[in-house]
Amino acid sequence: MTDPANGNSISISVVVPVRDEEGSIAALIDALSNQTLPPNEIVITDGGSLDHTPAIVAEIIKGGAPVRLIRDCDSLPGRARNLGVANARNSWIAFIDAGVKPAPNWLEALTQPVSRDASIDVVYGTYEPNIDSFFTECAVLSYVPPPVESEAGMVRPPSIASTLMRRDVWEKTGGFPEQLRSAEDLLFMRRIVETGAKIVRTPDAIVYWNIQPNFRGTFRRFSAYARNNIRAGLFGEWQGRIFIYYAVLAASALLALFFGVRSLVIPPALWLLFLASRAVRALNRNRKKYPANPLRNLARLFVIVPILMVLDVATFVGSIHWLLADKMQLRAERLNGSG
Repeated sequence: MTDPANGNSISISVVVPVRDEEGSIAALIDALSNQTLPPNEIVITDGGSLDHTPAIVAEIIKGGAPVRLIRDCDSLPGRARNLGVANARNSWIAFIDAGVKPAPNWLEALTQPVSRDASIDVVYGTYEPNIDSFFTECAVLSYVPPPVESEAGMVRPPSIASTLMRRDVWEKTGGFPEQLRSAEDLLFMRRIVETGAKIVRTPDAIVYWNIQPNFRGTFRRFSAYARNNIRAGLFGEWQGRIFIYYAVLAASALLALFFGVRSLVIPPALWLLFLASRAVRALNRNRKKYPANPLRNLARLFVIVPILMVLDVATFVGSIHWLLADKMQLRAERLNGSG
């Protein structure tokens, strides 16, 4: 396609951070190579895989695919993306994550707004979770933000995994934070807003990503999210509300001191009511996207409630992990430095 700003064709580098993705990386590269608008290059930044991911990418490169492999010994997603952009050859950068699948027209759809308006700096597409079981259906209802109306149509909140931007936008932000396992993309996207870049949305650029298929995977993912959310300075936007709710529940247990042991039934009753109300709200906000009859919604409730329990436990565990692994270590380093 032609860039209306300068009459030249838009050259796009797709940047992909990876680590231990031997089961999915070949499929992702194939999906990117066979886009209706193929990228000029695909930059894979390996952050220290211990599996066969680098070898698989190397074999694909030998086959003539427009892929470049950048290797780093131990990098988190933010650093991996920064290395990818720094080594990219083109003025437009598309971001996608390992483990997701782009629609065949994903990249072309991201470029369409730019073809109509030369002043656009950033295009956010959207994403859809893969639902392959009743558990993943309920998980989506529990914690995936539903689509909302935008000027371009129905889209989910912006995701770095479906993004096209001018390279100089990345430069103006100073790049992604490199010390975080998660939430680095959220901080980066907020910095983009601060630069005054012109941002648009398109519902046509879709990537599909996998939901954790069980309680164990959900717990592990969200405990990591919780820890890094605090490290990113976003405690008040997630954990803060949860902690307040549970502080109220804990305070209700004190009623036993005044009204006897029987009042100890109040905290668990309030807890279940709290979880049930959140589950009902989850069903309500997703009623248009995922409609169901009353019987199916009742079955959903019986799965959503324990999922919410797991999310809350993961929130506390991740927060404690931050306290022990980050806060205490930082304090120790300060004491050692002052000594």
